Amino acid sequence: MPELTMQIPNQPVLSVILPCHNEAENLDLLFSRLEAVFDKMAIPYELIAVDDGSTDDTYARLVAHHQRNPRIITIRLARNFGKENTVSCGLAHARGKAAIIMDSDLQHPPEVIPELYKKWQEGAQMVYALRRNRDTDGISRRKLSHLYYWLFDKIGDIKLPEGAGDFRLLDRRVLDAVNALPERSRFMKGLMSWVGFTTASVEFDVAPRHKGKSSWSPIGLVRFAFDGLLSFSSIPLRMWTAIGVAVSVFAFLYMIVLLIQTSIFGVDVPGFATIMVSVLMLGGIQLIGLGVVAEYIARIFVEVKQRPLYFIADQHGVDTIAHASDTIPSRRAK
Repeated sequence: MPELTMQIPNQPVLSVILPCHNEAENLDLLFSRLEAVFDKMAIPYELIAVDDGSTDDTYARLVAHHQRNPRIITIRLARNFGKENTVSCGLAHARGKAAIIMDSDLQHPPEVIPELYKKWQEGAQMVYALRRNRDTDGISRRKLSHLYYWLFDKIGDIKLPEGAGDFRLLDRRVLDAVNALPERSRFMKGLMSWVGFTTASVEFDVAPRHKGKSSWSPIGLVRFAFDGLLSFSSIPLRMWTAIGVAVSVFAFLYMIVLLIQTSIFGVDVPGFATIMVSVLMLGGIQLIGLGVVAEYIARIFVEVKQRPLYFIADQHGVDTIAHASDTIPSRRAK
């Protein structure tokens, strides 16, 4: 098997992946704080900002920052492909010996980067940034998040550290391993945990969003959570086998009871309500089971089509290292 780690000429020490969607109002402060952090660290770096189909002037501002600081690399996707694919694009273009993924809304403080870097220097190949609190979330969202991590821990094939989001550092070997994974339905937190390697963590306080509002809707969050569970657990499929066996055993026992009643008391004509309830209940169970199976089949369908994760419409400061099938040549690309 070929060695995953690449040797890259003029390789920066750290690459910072910044997925952006309608973040125009946050960019000035974001880059100001990031540059201040790296000025103090005094190490070579690159900032890879990937615009995921923004409808405001996010990309124009990114290009202006690139012209001011060439270490800011800008990529504009052809449309909105979703955060997971946007992060995948940034990781595919990262040239650093390690890469850090962080949000562009300043809820992930850039000042935590030196702590991540220190843990990496001490030998950790993946460093999680763990939330100390979820004060920026509502009570219901906090409760649901805790329930989700508990459920994932019980039925998932991997373990997700509670409080660990996208904010983390990946060593080059981890980065290359994640980039080598072929699946199209990508739950990045799960994929990065699945590849393994040695881990460490640092804690941080989540800051309020600087400006703008989150593009995640409640329905989108539920769908995202559901995708994560189905991507890393086959228990929802196996569960319906257990339910089917339980229903069959119950039906067999009930049949025996009916035979005994009929042999002792004769035919009891009333029973329409019982029959209707039984038929509707079994029909509902079957439809739910078919729905779960259909969700897995839909994921198979996505994987079989093998469509690229994203298309690039424009880019500035990017070396040509991404897969050619993932990009659309741009007349303005540099």
